[in-house]
Amino acid sequence: MQPGVQAPTQAELEAWNAQLQQIGEEYRHLMGDLLERMVPSDAADSVYEDMRKSFQTAAESLMGNPPQLWQTQARLMQDQFQLWQNGLRAMAGEQVEPLVTPNKGDRRFKDKAWTSDPYYLSIMQQYLLFSRLVEELIDGLDLPVDQKHRLAFYARQMVNAMSPTNFVTTNPEVMRKTMETRGQNLVDGLARLRHDLANSAEGLNVTMTDRSAFEVGRNIAVTPGSVVYENELIQLIQYTPTTEQAYKTPLLVIPPWINKYYILDLREDNSFVKWLVDQGHTVFLISWRNPGPEQRDLTWADYMQLGPIAGMEAIEQATGEKSVNLLSYCVGGTLAASTVAYLTSTRRGRKVKSVTYMTTLQDFRDPGEIGVFLNEPVLQGIEAKMERDGYLDGRAMAFSFNLLRENDLFWSFYISNYLKGDVPAPFDLLYWNTDGTNLPAATHGWYLRNMYMENRLVQPGGIELDGVKIDLRKISTPSYFLSTREDHIARWNSTYYGALLPKGPVKFVLGGSGHIAGVVNPPHKNKYGYWTNDALPESHEEWLAGAEQHEGSWWPHWQAWMTENGYADPEKMVPARQPGDGELDILEPAPGRYVKTTIPEVVGETPASPGA
Repeated sequence: MQPGVQAPTQAELEAWNAQLQQIGEEYRHLMGDLLERMVPSDAADSVYEDMRKSFQTAAESLMGNPPQLWQTQARLMQDQFQLWQNGLRAMAGEQVEPLVTPNKGDRRFKDKAWTSDPYYLSIMQQYLLFSRLVEELIDGLDLPVDQKHRLAFYARQMVNAMSPTNFVTTNPEVMRKTMETRGQNLVDGLARLRHDLANSAEGLNVTMTDRSAFEVGRNIAVTPGSVVYENELIQLIQYTPTTEQAYKTPLLVIPPWINKYYILDLREDNSFVKWLVDQGHTVFLISWRNPGPEQRDLTWADYMQLGPIAGMEAIEQATGEKSVNLLSYCVGGTLAASTVAYLTSTRRGRKVKSVTYMTTLQDFRDPGEIGVFLNEPVLQGIEAKMERDGYLDGRAMAFSFNLLRENDLFWSFYISNYLKGDVPAPFDLLYWNTDGTNLPAATHGWYLRNMYMENRLVQPGGIELDGVKIDLRKISTPSYFLSTREDHIARWNSTYYGALLPKGPVKFVLGGSGHIAGVVNPPHKNKYGYWTNDALPESHEEWLAGAEQHEGSWWPHWQAWMTENGYADPEKMVPARQPGDGELDILEPAPGRYVKTTIPEVVGETPASPGA
């Protein structure tokens, strides 16, 4: 026993023993759950096989380059020797500068113990040296670019999974919490892990927020409106006006069907939908159905016909207007581009007065890291799973997207929920992020192969919809493109090239931040800024070099573009239209039934707070 340290009492020893037994029991149940889930999966197995081949290729390349291997080993030995010397100096009481420090923005090592305690400082530096070594090793390999990208992604996943922050005994915050609660945090964390595992498709969908704090239609997706039309795939919401006069041309919003539409209508103070209504637009919005096996045969053409085209026909019945303005987001924008091209080829292009694309890929030349999952063997595995199930489970898609920002969107919650045993805080954006939707087999498989794999949308006649070959270069409809600079899902260095395709007038704007925050950026917050450039040079680098930066939100800029060009003409206002005024009856209040259809949980309530 160390001097000054009081020996634990018999009662304390018994309490610790009981807690350890409880931890062991939870761990036993967890292992049982894991074993039950270890069944063959075409999609997951194809990813694992691709990972294995990537590492095998890297090993062969490294063995074929002995000087690089020797240099790497020498560098490792030198770093380890220096780290050992620094450790001895630190133990002697000397102030020693760390040999390596975390990159800017790496929040894993923010606890003071990582720099003040020699034990944790040494662990952190060992890990960071290893991480740097792996990065430099891969960077020096003589491999094709696509192979190197996949290898770097897989290696990053493994290196970040091995971070000392992800383990109880090498995370100072977790160790303190474990001592303070006598291990109750681990008991609660293991229970939460079992709950989340049971409610995951493939991989682990960690709980990111307190889901009980939100309810669609109660405190999110609350902009007043009514469902005025529905079919097998969509409900069409018409929002209640807040102005006496409205623009003559209605606005149809086409959101993505990956996740729910209400990312554009979270709360009143950040709702893009409400802001649009307040500007005087007659806003209609498509709420996509959450499909199951019975929708397995729905195609991209079906999404077009049952979605925007059916929506435009319904809007004509509701308002008498034969043309609309389209505002689209992400994959909803890819569908909007397909639809406008289809209408152009069938000589109905005038039905769309203007079209706005928010963070939309049309040219898939560089899809970013999501492309790691889209080589031929992996795609065949995904297709085999969808053929069997009839759809791709939205939870599997969410897990894949979270791995693109694994430290922020996976491991941080893993540590908080399962190691610290904390209860996730309420956060509307993360509630939306975990409210996934399934993807029909016929639509999603076709989309991955024709868009991501073969980039056929930019090829004249490369895509045929309902017997009509479409060509984005024939579109004369005025277009507004909004991309975001830090987008990791629809990278702006690809979305920019979609803006070079139409022959009609085009305005390209680059917002700050990422795929969500850069779009949902209300003016009153005065955040992120945006860039504009009247020219459209051949490369995105040239465009940015000549762009002008502006403060605040891009929303008012878009509104000015609409009004100044007459797409929303201030000289042609009409009395504001109420839902139900036209030929369409009100079916039910917004947000409607379709958006409330969720992926069901298969177990009971989420475990309560630590110690409960």
